[in-house]
Amino acid sequence: MTSDSPAASLADPFYYLVNFQFVLAWVAERHGDLLGDAERAFLADFAALPRASRALLVRMVMRRGEHFRTSKLVYPEIDAEISADREDRAEPGDSAASDPGEAALAPLVAAGLVEGAPALSLEVLFAQLRLPELRAALAEEIRAAGLPASLGKGALFDALAPRRLEARPLAEWWPAAPDRVVRLTVMTTCDRLRLMFFGNLRQDWSDFVLAELGVQRFERVPFSADSRAFRQREEVDAYLALHRLRERLDAGEPASMLAAELPPVLADNPWLSARRRRLALALGRQAERDGEGERALGLYGQAGWPAETGSAEARIRHLRLLERRGEHAEAHELAEALAGGSPGEAEAQALARLRPRLRPRLRRRLGRAPLPREAAPDPERLALCLPRSSSVERAVGEHLARDHAPVAYVENTLLTGLFGLLCWEALFAPLPGAFFHPFHSGPADLYREGVVARRRDRFDTCLARLDDGLHRPAILATWREKQGLANPFVHWGALDEALLSLSLDCLPAEHLRACFERLLGDLKANRAGLPDLIQFFPEAPAGEPRYRLIEVKGPGDRLQDNQRRWLAFFREHGIPVAVCHVRWADPA
Repeated sequence: MTSDSPAASLADPFYYLVNFQFVLAWVAERHGDLLGDAERAFLADFAALPRASRALLVRMVMRRGEHFRTSKLVYPEIDAEISADREDRAEPGDSAASDPGEAALAPLVAAGLVEGAPALSLEVLFAQLRLPELRAALAEEIRAAGLPASLGKGALFDALAPRRLEARPLAEWWPAAPDRVVRLTVMTTCDRLRLMFFGNLRQDWSDFVLAELGVQRFERVPFSADSRAFRQREEVDAYLALHRLRERLDAGEPASMLAAELPPVLADNPWLSARRRRLALALGRQAERDGEGERALGLYGQAGWPAETGSAEARIRHLRLLERRGEHAEAHELAEALAGGSPGEAEAQALARLRPRLRPRLRRRLGRAPLPREAAPDPERLALCLPRSSSVERAVGEHLARDHAPVAYVENTLLTGLFGLLCWEALFAPLPGAFFHPFHSGPADLYREGVVARRRDRFDTCLARLDDGLHRPAILATWREKQGLANPFVHWGALDEALLSLSLDCLPAEHLRACFERLLGDLKANRAGLPDLIQFFPEAPAGEPRYRLIEVKGPGDRLQDNQRRWLAFFREHGIPVAVCHVRWADPA
């Protein structure tokens, strides 16, 4: 197996084991200095196991949770491996001969990788057993509590949970149990190894399978010896700590408890610091919902500053909370400071809406004139009354389309797709830290500070093709050559060559350049909010627009902030756009 083709063939029944071993070898080679005693011990213990036991362990790692019933750890290829091994060794009298699964499990228990009889809490017991089994296992507790036999699983748990029953192995809960519950003890270690390989915990072992099936295909980018996500073990620890805190927040733990556990800022790792700020923002939002205003302000402060790298959303939320708390002088001072800096588009938009709302009397006391309110974009407006449809965009498209003026539904896919195809080389440039495993759909630093600055020369080279007309053949050539390869800006299912060709015929290069430069201004925020439809006028007389973008709004719908920013940009650059407001001809 090579880095060019990391996924094992699915024709091999042990494909998942081959893939897992590929990850272990990759991490051992490239991240050896980041491994601790636990990871090194696991690598050694795993390598020493029989293949059937290694395969069973990987099957468990790839499933959800840490507890498993032995009756559900049945895999034909593992059973066949055990049976073949016994035939080779001619040991028909083996005490475990009737249960290949137990034979594969025994070495895992002996090595301490699996706990053979873990104590099960009531919650784990309910997760592992079916209702009839629970009634048998808990018959004594049910009688002692005087509970009716007809209780469902949820009601039974709610009734028994307050009794705080002691955790115990399944054999003590239920002596007549037909099998065992075992616990995988190395899931935390395997998660750490997976994190070092992928650089995140969103991706998992299924990426190998999807790659082999052809469901996902990735650009091949060369890796240098130091291409990896983490440089120090402390960075891995910080990532895992932030990830666990986010899981606990999502599970409903109070922000007041979690905020105290935020790990310290890693000043020399900007992307982990940004990750910490995102968590502080999420904790601040929860604290605000819980009525803990002072705590929320402190968390927004951690997330929003310094202003050069902090979260604009956190700063705006900080301002709005100050306003709601009646702290108008503080809010006004902060708003003026932010407006006097270099706010991004989203922050400038929010400030333009918020600053005039601050108490006029406060501004008068400070000797300041009232501020004008933000001017709304004034694109062309269409008003249609149409038969009710399940898709308002499709209804508008069908109504407006003509043989000489076709309409396509392209929301957030056409302009971004043209950008992704034209700038493919810049996006997939093998810069240090951008690519460090074979399953990147885009550079790891895509939404981090400095992503464009690091590639500015490369982006300029790609955009220069718009100046001499070479963008059309370049885009179409990339479309054909890279068909189906993952790209964060190219949605292959939404585009076809006919749509691309017509778009390149009708959209002026200067309009494309303006839109692409705006995308580069904030790749994360500006890739959304683009109009739903595009109508082409390929036969338009010279000097007249050959297309127009159309944002569709159904009954009761209104423009979102990112859509307003795009509309203002289109107006500034003379890009034809209309907002179509629809009402249904038949009442609800």
